[in-house]
Amino acid sequence: MKKALLTGFVIVSFIVYSLHQRSDGSAVVIKPSSTPAASQTAAAPSSNTSSSSTTSTVPAATAYKDGRYTGSAADAYYGFIQVLAVISGGKLTDVQFLQYPNDRSNSVAINSQAMPYLKQEALQAQGANVNIVSGATDSSQAFIQSLSSALDKAKS
Repeated sequence: MKKALLTGFVIVSFIVYSLHQRSDGSAVVIKPSSTPAASQTAAAPSSNTSSSSTTSTVPAATAYKDGRYTGSAADAYYGFIQVLAVISGGKLTDVQFLQYPNDRSNSVAINSQAMPYLKQEALQAQGANVNIVSGATDSSQAFIQSLSSALDKAKS
């Protein structure tokens, strides 16, 4: 009898937990940047007005042709992510999400937090070399894949 009650309790607890996670969404934790100090300085708000801190983080070898380039759709497990890279003056100036998983409340919660971070990282890095957002690993990897595809088309 005790085993049956314990088993029932575990099953009910699991179901309640699953429903809570599904309706509540999960928190997205952004991993701290592990990039070199020079790019961290460029990402942080500048409190130093020295002219030596204004260095370009874009290597000369990564010049892109101006235009709008659509990346391939990449699988993010619960849907696909596809981005549009906007190149102006040889630099990545905007990244737009053409499609992303948004049919589940959990996907909406995760992507609403991860997408702005991924876009910001890509613009700062001037490429697809971005940190993966913890809690949004599949979305981050799909973003990287789609943006890489778009930027490959933009290379001169």
